[in-house]
Amino acid sequence: MAAEPALCPSGRCKPGAILLGIVLSNGSVAFAKDRIVVDREFVDAAQKGRDPERRFRFGGSCIQSACRQWTGDRCGVIDEVLDAIPEAALPSDLPECSIRPDCRWYLQSGETACRACPLVVTETRAA
Repeated sequence: MAAEPALCPSGRCKPGAILLGIVLSNGSVAFAKDRIVVDREFVDAAQKGRDPERRFRFGGSCIQSACRQWTGDRCGVIDEVLDAIPEAALPSDLPECSIRPDCRWYLQSGETACRACPLVVTETRAA
C-alpha cells in the first residue's frame, strides 16, 4: 500500500487538484507526464465553457466512504470500467502517469486499471 493516502484519478476541478490530462476529441485522455497542481486561476479559466471534467481529468485525495462511488472497501468506478471493457480491447501500453504509485485504481487493480484509465472521462452526463 502507498505511504500517503491513496489518490483518486477521477476528481473534480478545484484548487489543489492534480491535472492528470486532457480529454482528446476521440474521447481518450492524454496524460501529463509531470504532476501539475491546479490553482484558482486555472479553475476560473477552466470553468468558462463546457464543464472542466469533460475536457480534463483531475486527481485528488480518495475520500473513500464519503464518495458515492465507494463500495465499502474499494472504488467501484474502475471495477465497472474493467467489467465493461474486455481486457483484450485495452491498450497494451501504460500511459504516463504522475500519480500511479498512490492511485486508488492502480492499488486495487494494478496495471490493468492503468491501461483502462485513458478511456475514462469523469463527466459524461448530459449537460
